[in-house]
Amino acid sequence: MMSKIVRTQANFLYPFILIFGFYIVAHGHLTPGGGFQGGAVIATGIALVIVAYGYDRVKSWIKKSTLTATESIGLLCFILTAFIGLSTSFFYNFLANSGLLFGDKVSYGANPGYLNTAGTLPIMNLAVGVEVLGGLGVILMYMLSYGKEVSK
Repeated sequence: MMSKIVRTQANFLYPFILIFGFYIVAHGHLTPGGGFQGGAVIATGIALVIVAYGYDRVKSWIKKSTLTATESIGLLCFILTAFIGLSTSFFYNFLANSGLLFGDKVSYGANPGYLNTAGTLPIMNLAVGVEVLGGLGVILMYMLSYGKEVSK
């Protein structure tokens, strides 16, 4: 476990890392980034907390089974989104230009940056972000648990 100063700074930075990660996920269809990059940023927040508080303490807060379930939920949401459009084709963007959620009409020319014009892409970005968050979180937790076994 690190000093009080490191833990205080980790407590201060963690919410901003989460917000920035979800911002990258939400704007992935308009800017560089997306589900994978945003999920990796959020997993970096988990790594920060582990470094600041130590593996033994964080192990009681974040369970490996929860992260594994998070990864599975993200994968299932991604696959479900792909199969919903199967009446036309696999991964068909059934929400684009539909007027429904994320389906406003897209004007010709440069996109002014509206979030609700991508159809199913934000849903897929969110699913990938959740999956990457769970997957990288599990990897971090397992790497640190094996590191503790080797050091004994």
